[in-house]
Amino acid sequence: MLKNRVKELRARRSLTQIELAKQAGVTRQTIGFIEKGEFSPSITLSLRLAKALECDINEIFWLEGEEDDEG
Repeated sequence: MLKNRVKELRARRSLTQIELAKQAGVTRQTIGFIEKGEFSPSITLSLRLAKALECDINEIFWLEGEEDDEG
């Protein structure tokens, strides 16, 4: 299962779900589903989110069971 910290990184940048969605080219609902782990984004969307959140894709997403290097 793909885990993420989109919500945490979005909050750090003081972005609303709507603002992040606009930057990534998706709907607010899509961001909500990703944050809840109910939707695994494509690699294209993952890269857009990384750009919008100004971080590396590995800081946002990881596979369940893998160690969190920052944690």
